[in-house]
Amino acid sequence: MDLETLRHSCSHIMASAVKKIYPEAKLGIGPSIENGFYYDFYIPQGVKEEDLSRIEELMREEVSADYPFVHEEWPKDKALDFFKSHGEAYKVELIKELAQEKVSIYKHAGYVDLCRGPHVGSTGKVKHFKILSTSGAYWRGMESNAQLVRIYGTAFETAKELRIYLDNLQEAKKRDHRKLGKELGLFDIYHNQAGAGLAFYLHKGAVLKRIIEDWEIKEHLKRGYQLVSTPHIMDKKLWVKSGHLEYYEDYMYPIKKDNQEFILKPMNCPGHILIYKSQLRSWRDLPLRLFELGTVYRYEKSGVLHGLLRVRGFTQDDAHIFCRKDDLYSEIEGVLDFVKTAMEKFGFSEFVAELSTRPDKFIGDEEDWKMSESILEDVLKKKNFSYKINKGDGAFYGPKIDIKLTDALNRQWQCATVQLDYSIPKRFNLTYRSPDGGQERVVMIHRVILGSLERFIATIIEHYAGKFPLWLAPVQVSVLSVTQDQKEYALKIKQSLEDKGYRAEADLRDETLQKKIRDKELSKIPYMVIVGKKEQAEGKVSLRAQGMKNMGAMGLADFFHILKEGCNKKESL
Repeated sequence: MDLETLRHSCSHIMASAVKKIYPEAKLGIGPSIENGFYYDFYIPQGVKEEDLSRIEELMREEVSADYPFVHEEWPKDKALDFFKSHGEAYKVELIKELAQEKVSIYKHAGYVDLCRGPHVGSTGKVKHFKILSTSGAYWRGMESNAQLVRIYGTAFETAKELRIYLDNLQEAKKRDHRKLGKELGLFDIYHNQAGAGLAFYLHKGAVLKRIIEDWEIKEHLKRGYQLVSTPHIMDKKLWVKSGHLEYYEDYMYPIKKDNQEFILKPMNCPGHILIYKSQLRSWRDLPLRLFELGTVYRYEKSGVLHGLLRVRGFTQDDAHIFCRKDDLYSEIEGVLDFVKTAMEKFGFSEFVAELSTRPDKFIGDEEDWKMSESILEDVLKKKNFSYKINKGDGAFYGPKIDIKLTDALNRQWQCATVQLDYSIPKRFNLTYRSPDGGQERVVMIHRVILGSLERFIATIIEHYAGKFPLWLAPVQVSVLSVTQDQKEYALKIKQSLEDKGYRAEADLRDETLQKKIRDKELSKIPYMVIVGKKEQAEGKVSLRAQGMKNMGAMGLADFFHILKEGCNKKESL
C-alpha cells in the first residue's frame, strides 16, 4: 500500500469527522506530507483541545464501518453549484482556477470533497493513525488571506510503525533545541527587544559555534581554499546585475542612505565575484576556491520562524569555486568527499541527496542547464550517493545537489548544497587567460558543507540531545571542590587542563557535592573531576563521566590520556 495514498485518505476521514463536530467548518486543503498529513479548515471559534480526541473517536467509527471511497468526475458547473450551495468558498475558488471541464470528486459516508486522489479502496484500510496537533495557517500561505485552523495527523501501515513514530515524537520534544538551548545556556532569541528570528549566542553557545568554525577553517585551508571576508552591505546595483534582486527581493533588507541604495546581503556570491574580478586571472590560477564564514540576512515571515532552524540572520560556510569546464567533475567530487568527511566528524552516518533541476523561472541557456544537470548526476552516481530527482527546484541560475542527513531519531535535515552555475559568470563576464593567450569564461560552483551554522547547531543539539561528543562540548571538564579547603587545588587542576588545551571550569561554590554533581549532569558536561582532602593529599583526582559513571581516582597523566582518547574517538549513537 502506498503510504502517501494512505495518509491522504486519512485526511479525508479526519475532515469528515471535523464536519460532524463543526458543521459550519469550511474546507481548505488536506494533503499528505512527510510523516503524515494535515487538513485546513475555516472554523471561526477555533478547535478545542478536548475535541481532538472526539475527532479521533469519530474517525475510528468511520474506519470500523469500512465505507468505500467512491471516485466520480463531475462537470465543472455541477461541482461549482454543489460547493456553492454548501458554502464551501475555498473549494469554489479552487474549482474556478481549474482549466479542465471535468472535476475530480471523492466521496465516502456522505462526505464529498474536491480531490484528484488517489485514495485507498475503503476507510477500513486506514487502521493505524493518530491526530497530533493544531496550528494556525493562512489560506494559500498568504498573510492577507483568512487564517485557518490546521489539524495535523499521521498514519502508518502497521501499529508497530505508528508506535515507533509516536515514541520518537515524544523523544523529539525532549530534544527540542529551543528547550535545550535555554537549559544549557547556549542561545536565546529576544523577540520583543531585538526582533524576531535573530539569535544571540550565550557564552557556551558562542564557544560551540567557534569550535565548529575553527574546524571548518582548518579543513578548508587543508583543501586549498582561500579564506576571504566580504562586507555585510553592498550596492543595490550589484544585486540587480547578479539577478538576485529579481528573484529574492521579498527576502531582502534594503538600506537607503544619501541617495544610495544598499542591500543587507542575503548571500555571499556577489562579494566573491568581485574578489575574482579584482585582478586578471590566468588558467594557472584555477581552480580558485574562495571560502567565507559569511553572515547573511533574509526576511522570513514570522509564522515560519523556528528557533535556530529558521532565522533571519545566519552564518553560512559559503564557498565559490571558479574553475575551467575541464575541472568540474574533480571539483564537485571533491566537494562531495568533503561532505562525507564532515558528516563522519559530526557523527552522522546516513545521508541522501536530491538533484534539483531547472525551475520555471531561470536565467541562462537551456543547453547549459542540461549539461549541468547531467554533470551533477554523473558525479552522484560515481560517488555512490543515494539520490532522487527534485524536478523544477533548482536555483534560478543553475541546478543543485542538496544533501540531507539522518539524525538519531531517523529525521532528515538539510545541510550541504552544491550548485553548478554557467549563468552568473556570463552576466559578470568572468574570464581567465587560457594557455593559448585567449580569454575563456569560468564556471562557478556555489557550495556549502554544513550550510547554515544556526540550522546545523540546532541539528546537532537534537541529534545528541545536548550531550555533545567530548571534542565538541563547550565545557569538557568541570572541576568540583568538595569543600572550600580544596579551592586552590581545584584551580590548579583547572589551569593544568587549560594548559593542555582543554575547556575546563571550576565549581568552587559552597554547596554540597551532591548538588554540584547534579548541576553538572543537567548541564551535560562530559567529565567531572572531584577533588577532596584525599585527592589533594595524593595529588590525584576522582573522575566521574556523564551519566553518573564513577571512574575512580587517578593521576593527571592518566586523565589526560582519557581526554585525548575521547577527543579522537569517532562518535556513533
